[in-house]
Amino acid sequence: MTKDRIYRTPQEPIPPFEFNAAVVNVFDDMIHRSVPMYAEIIRQQTRLVQRGYQPGTRIYDLGCSTGNLALSVCAGMPPGSFRMVAVDSSQPMLDAFDKRMAEWPQRTDIRLSCNDIRDVRLAQASVVVVNFTLQFIPPTDRDRLVQRIYNALVPGGMLLFSEKTVHPDAGLADLQVEFYYRFKRENGYSELEISQKREALENVLVPETVAQHHDRLNGCGFSAIDVWLKWFNFCSWICIK
Repeated sequence: MTKDRIYRTPQEPIPPFEFNAAVVNVFDDMIHRSVPMYAEIIRQQTRLVQRGYQPGTRIYDLGCSTGNLALSVCAGMPPGSFRMVAVDSSQPMLDAFDKRMAEWPQRTDIRLSCNDIRDVRLAQASVVVVNFTLQFIPPTDRDRLVQRIYNALVPGGMLLFSEKTVHPDAGLADLQVEFYYRFKRENGYSELEISQKREALENVLVPETVAQHHDRLNGCGFSAIDVWLKWFNFCSWICIK
C-alpha cells in the first residue's frame, strides 16, 4: 500500500482536491487513515448487500472508487450470483479498479462505468451503495439524486450510504473536528498535512447535518431509516424502501 504523502510538503497555492492519478495511487492508505472505521463500514455493508440482494435485480455502487466494496462483495458471493454496476467519474479510479478485477478472471458480475452519478441510469435495484460521495455533489443536486435512487429501488430494496457530517451546534461541531484531527494525527498525519488537506477540500467537500440527511430521506419516501454506525462526524445509514 503506497503511503499518502500528497500534502507533506508546502504547496502554494493549494489546488482544489480531486480524485486524480496522484490520489488514486495512495487512495487505500489515505482513506484508511482519514475515515474512521472504514474497514468496518466495508465489512458490514458487504454483509448487508449479501442479505439485501434480490435475484434478478442490480446492485449499484455509486462513487465506487477503486472497488473496495465491490471486491469485498465478490469475495463473499459465488460467481454469477449477482449483477453490479460500479460507477465513478474518475477514470484513474476505474483504471485501478479494473486492474484489481484482473485478479478475479472468473468474475463477470461487475460492469464498470465512468460517469457522473447524477447522469447514470438507475433501474431495478435491490441495493444501492453511496459511500462518501454525496458530500462531493453540489447540495442543490442531492435531493434529486436520492429521489432517483429511491425510485429505482424495488420494494424492500435498500440504500446504504456513508457521509462526513457537520453538527448544527457550534460547540459540538468544534468537538467533533477536534477529535477527528486527533484521529488523523494518531494515524501519522502532520499539522501541515491536515491543514493543507482541509484547504484543498474547502468548497469541494460540503457536509450536511444528520437532520438534513434525514429530511431528504423522509421526503423521498423511505419507510425505515437507521444510522447503524456513527463516529463523531462520520455516519453510515441503512434506508429501506
